[in-house]
Parts: sequence; structure tokens; C-alpha cells
Amino acid sequence: MAESFDVIVIGGGPGGYVCALRAAQLGLKAAVVESRGALGGTCTNVGCIPSKALLQSSHFYDEANHGFAAHGIKVGKLELDLPTMMARKDDVVKQNTTGIEFLLKKNKVAYLKGFGKITKAAQGAHQVAVKGLDGKEETYVTKYVVIATGSEVTPLRGITIDEKQVVSSTGALVLPKVPKSMIVIGAGVIGLEMGSVWRRLGADVTVVEFLDFILPPMDGEVRKQAQRILEKQGMKFKLGTKVTEAKPGKDGVTVKMEPAKGGAAETATAEVVLVAIGRRAFTGGLGLAEIGVKVSNRGFVEADENYQTNVEGIFAIGDVIGGQMLAHKAEDEGVAVAEILAGHPGHINYEAIAGVVYTWPEIAGIGATEEQLKEKGIAYKVGKFPFTANGRARANGDTDGFAKILADEKTDRVLGCHIVGASAGDLIMEVAVAMEFGASSEDIARTCHAHPQLGEVIKEAALGADKRALHI
Repeated sequence: MAESFDVIVIGGGPGGYVCALRAAQLGLKAAVVESRGALGGTCTNVGCIPSKALLQSSHFYDEANHGFAAHGIKVGKLELDLPTMMARKDDVVKQNTTGIEFLLKKNKVAYLKGFGKITKAAQGAHQVAVKGLDGKEETYVTKYVVIATGSEVTPLRGITIDEKQVVSSTGALVLPKVPKSMIVIGAGVIGLEMGSVWRRLGADVTVVEFLDFILPPMDGEVRKQAQRILEKQGMKFKLGTKVTEAKPGKDGVTVKMEPAKGGAAETATAEVVLVAIGRRAFTGGLGLAEIGVKVSNRGFVEADENYQTNVEGIFAIGDVIGGQMLAHKAEDEGVAVAEILAGHPGHINYEAIAGVVYTWPEIAGIGATEEQLKEKGIAYKVGKFPFTANGRARANGDTDGFAKILADEKTDRVLGCHIVGASAGDLIMEVAVAMEFGASSEDIARTCHAHPQLGEVIKEAALGADKRALHI
């Protein structure tokens, strides 16, 4: 007889394994199906974690090359040991994946290694067939199924990714040597982060973007400042440009491009081309069409406010349902679903989810942008404060950027915050808490911040919303 569960989660990424852990905490018998052979999904294995390891290592290398002298630290000729850097990255990934597996065991969550497919439902339950890594198939019965299969790289028409000369974000994490030149197609988070890694290590990096600006849909002022800073660091940009072909050859990859709004075509050559135009939902092979689960015309699984699909008992979370494709958004959705399945309320405030770009300086945003507020006709006020006026930023030598708080003109409630500057990803979490509790800019401004710290830029920006910033 097939083993039965209360909930089977298909996908062992951040949303999936967190959902199973929370379900187990609430007394449900849970299982996670994962075909990669390692838990953590794209984020842990070939996304968030390895890219951050390389960003950290390359930042140290760049600082030693260009930043130490101002601190009175003299270094000789630096030598890059790329194999060691890559080995450290791989070790960081392994620590995380084995840690997740330990958490499943600790919470008595079954780890089903293989590819899961939802099959014909039994009475009052669903069946999930798992084709194991050894090719054998087992069928399990469950009351609930949670689809948490995440996303995959969006291909670019006419361009073949070989993960050698033309790479995706996955291939960009394992390049055997520093390329002399790299063309990055796409000025989003992945393109700028991986472009930063290889620029710091010595590559000549050019970012080609179809739109007239980088980092959609972040705040316009932040986008402009971030581009200026990245250009100052040596990254080049070709905006409003469409790539039509990337052809590998002995002398590199020949890239054909043309103005997005029409015009004369041109070519450029680079040793490596990174395709980073976004990600799309991964739903292939899950059996969704056979069991009648609706998928949108953009390929996302359709789910209601409780994350349930049109088929009772089948739920979906994370990248596969669209919205912000963020690991932490998927985790919170996983927790919410588990709590709903256990009979508890589950809720997420989507207006208080921060997005972070881990370049240096970092770029972060939460809530509404100025463009969005103007489009909705919402009256707002702005408080802005530059890092160059912050004592700790001066001491650290990290004075690029600013913090900006947007508050409702009538109620003073914080509507958004946008930062480009050192540790922006950490700083913005103060505002996330404030927004979660419906705080005003006055609440942040009246909170005593330790001195000297970077967090004072947030306080000063909040003061600035009422035109009473003290240190500028």
C-alpha cells in the first residue's frame, strides 16, 4: 500500500522546504520531493548563495586592489587564485544544502529524492508519483499537494546557451578562468551582480539592456544613481538596445544588436556572453494539464488568495505563481500555506517585501516607488539623505548613494523606502518592520539610533520627510 502524507511539497527550494518544516511543526505529516539531488533549490545551489559567496570574495579582491591604500595598507602585487575562490563558493553551498537536509530530519519531514508528478486523484486525496534518481518510481498518497517548483532561466530567442561561451547565471558561477571581456544581456539583478563579480576580477564588462534604464521596476532615482556608481567602477552600459544574435567562434562570441526603437545594427565581440533576461515558471512534467490545474498565458500556476489552485487540495507558492521572484517571498508563502492547511490563518503583506541587489554598494527597495505613487495619484512627501553626510560612511570610505523615504502627505504613513548605498539590504529591514506595523516617518525619526552607524541615514531620511533633517 502506498505511503500516505498530510502534505507533499513538490520542490525543495526555499518555499518548498520551509513549507514542509512549518507543516511538520504544526503536526502535519509532511514530505518534500526534490529531483536535484540536493535541497535548497536554485537559490541555494546555483543562485542566491553561490553568487553571494563570489560577490563577497570578489569584493575583497577589489578592495585589496583599489581600496586598501587609502587606509594606509600597502600590498604587493595581488594574485588571484580562482580555483580556491570557486572551491570556497562550493563549500558554502554544501554547508547550506546539508544544513537543510538536517532540518528536515530534525523535524521528521520525509525527503523523497526524485521528480514528482501529480497523478489521478483518489477519493479525498491526491497521488504523487516520484521517479527516483535511480529511475524507479514510487507512488504516494496525500491530502494536500503544494507546488513549489520555482523557476528556470528565460531563454532569448535565437540564442543558444552552451554554458561555456554563452552562459546563463548557472554557467557564470563556474567559469574556469576570468574572461578578458564579457557582454551581459540584461540589466536586472542577476546581470548586475554577476557582471560585478567578473568585472572586479578583471573582465571588461558591458551590459546590454532592451529598456532605457537598468533595474526595472526599482525607483527611478535609485536606478540612475546606481548606474552612475557602476559606471564609475568600470562597468559599461548600452541601454535601449536589442540583442538579435550571439554566435560563438574561435575568437569569442559575436553579438549582433540594434536600437530597440529601430535603427542601424552593430556587432561586438566578447569572450563570454551572459544571458540574464529573467526567469520563468518551471511547470514541465508535473502533470498539471492532466489533472486540470489552470496555468496563465504567461506560464504561471494560477492560485487564489489562499494559494489554492482551481483543483481542491492542490496549492502553489513561490516563483511558480509569479509576483516578486524572491526566495524570502517564497519562504513566507510556504509558511502561510502550511498554517492554512493546519487550520490557522496565513497572511503576507506584499507591500512590505524588500528587494535587494547585492552589488557594492547594495541597492534595495521596499513598498511603492515615486513613479507608482504618481501613477496612482497618491499625494506623498519625500525625505532623502546622502551617505556622504553620514559619519560612519565617511569612516568606512563608503560614501556613495542615498536613502529615500516616501510617506503619505496626509497621514505620514511610510509608503516606501529606496536605498543605494553600503549595506542597503540590511538597512532597509528597519523600514520593513516599520511598514509592517503601519508606522509613520515620524515614528522612525523619533527612534533613537546609535551613533556612529549607517542606520542614521534612515533616521535622517525620515526627518527629511518633514523637512527637518539635522546633518545636511
